[in-house]
Formats: sequence, structure tokens, C-alpha cells
Amino acid sequence: MSGAARSIFDLVATPLGQKKKHVQQTEQPHDEDATKASETTFTIPSVLNGPPIAAYVPPGSCQFNENPVAVQLLKRTLVSDNTAVLRFNLPNEKEPLNLSTSACILAKSNIKGEDVVRPYTPISTNDSVGCFDLLVKSYGDHGKMSRHLHEIPEGSTDISFFHIPFNVKIQAPDFLKYREILMLVGGSGITPMIQALHAILGSNYDGGKVSGPKVTLLYGCRTRADILGRRMLDNWKTLHPNQLKVEYILSQEYTSEWNGLRGHIDGSLIQKHFPNKNEQLQVWICGPPPMYKALSGPREESDKVSGVLAELGYTAEQVFKF
Repeated sequence: MSGAARSIFDLVATPLGQKKKHVQQTEQPHDEDATKASETTFTIPSVLNGPPIAAYVPPGSCQFNENPVAVQLLKRTLVSDNTAVLRFNLPNEKEPLNLSTSACILAKSNIKGEDVVRPYTPISTNDSVGCFDLLVKSYGDHGKMSRHLHEIPEGSTDISFFHIPFNVKIQAPDFLKYREILMLVGGSGITPMIQALHAILGSNYDGGKVSGPKVTLLYGCRTRADILGRRMLDNWKTLHPNQLKVEYILSQEYTSEWNGLRGHIDGSLIQKHFPNKNEQLQVWICGPPPMYKALSGPREESDKVSGVLAELGYTAEQVFKF
């Protein structure tokens, strides 16, 4: 790795099974990225500014199980007008979360007399000891849990977390065998992809040589301010130019300052940026229901593929719906 790359990131991967010493993460000021148009200056925490770290473990190791456990909100850092990184402590503060990759956890809270449960994928890795981080966009009145997470005070133990076998998705290191992966993402659906990219990029960097999957990420949002984790993704594609390609597609960005792609992810865009159809590939999709319906068919139909991907010839074995 070049000296310039090391000046950006101190560490690329952590050997599996190695005990880690808790390190206080530093924060860096936010300057130019997705919220450039806003007058507010946000602080980007290091979990959104660091290197890809491969620290995956097998399923069944997570500190959370099927019984919800209340933990404390240690810190909430606003990273855009409606998005925050929330850091929670863990039941055992001497150990990492030990969540497998890819997998999510379930957040539960009683909100105005109603028990509300929502899935979230941490953006931190098992390299973090005693805590974990969630990247949460508030959807206001349309998102009971996301709004609640933005409103509870630091120090609150109002949120409980649990983890069930259904939360375990396609797993590392199994998916590292593929030659290419296309990630189709909408909005906050980026978080499972960040988790997987930690494993892919953190595992396979070897002096600039690529020994794992090459990844094309097509990320659809409404505006620049809605691109979650943009600085980190841009840093990662700079550090891994032969392994990660990222394209942002904005549907409601009306300013002339945006020189990137506009519109929605569709068949022509997929064909342009991911023309390869060899057998050693996967197409992963995560986003809102209309995105599933248009591109792959409903998320609930995990064994079927319809929509754009079916028209392009992709099979159910090649498509994974998060």
C-alpha cells in the first residue's frame, strides 16, 4: 500500500479471532459531501470515515439473542439534516457485538403504547469492542422507530435489541468466492452493503491485487443529502480502484451543481455498468418496496426473480434480496 493510502487509513484488516483493545475513535469535521448545499456543518464520526475492516464471525455468536435486551444510547451524532449515527453499548462491554456478515439486529421499543420492532444493520464491525453503531435516517411521521431513535436522549435505555436466525443473510466468507457482485441500493438500504463491503474489501487487499469479488454499487437516492456514507464510499473506491466502482443516481436533485447520474436505476443503467453475466456473479438488492417490485420482484419472493433483472436474464440463484 502506498504511503498516501496509509495516511488515510492506518489499518486495513484485523485477523479473525484476535482480541482487540478498545480505542477511542476520533471525529473529523465534515466539509464537502452530500450535504454541501446545507449551511449546517456536520461532524462525521470515524465509523463513517475509516477503512474497510474484515472482522466477520460465524452465525450464532452475536451478543443479542431471541430475548430483547435494553442497552444504553451512548452518543448520537447528526451527519445530515435527517440522518444520525447512534452508538449503543453492549451487554458485555469487554467483547464485540459478534454479529455475522451479513446479518441484522432488531430494535424494539414501546412508542406511545405500541410495541414497534424494526431491523437495522450496524455499520460498525466486530473490531469495535463494547459498542456498536447504527446509521439511521429519520422518516418523520412515516417512520415510528427512526423518528424515535432521533428523539430519545443520550443515556436512554429505551431501546432493546434482539437477534433471530431469520436475520442471518448471505454469509462471509462464502460470498467472497464470487468473481463479481452488483449491489443495487436505494436510500438506507446501503447499510447491509457497507457491512458486506467491510468483509469484501478488508479481506482481499493484497498489495493492490484483487483476490476477491469485484463490486459495482449502483446507489439510488432522491438528493445529494440523502446519500448515506458518501465520504466513506468515495474513500473506499479510491483505496480500492480495481475492486470497487460506485455510481450515485439521484431522482430529485434539481440543482445544476450535481454532475452525476440522474433518474432511477433501470435496465439500461445496469447493462451499462454491469454487462457481465458469467456464472460466478451475484446481484444483491436492498431498498424500498417499489425498488424491489421494479427490479427483482417482491422481497418476500426470495426464490423468484421478476422485473428488470428477469428481463436481463438473471436467475433466482444469482439474485439475493436483503
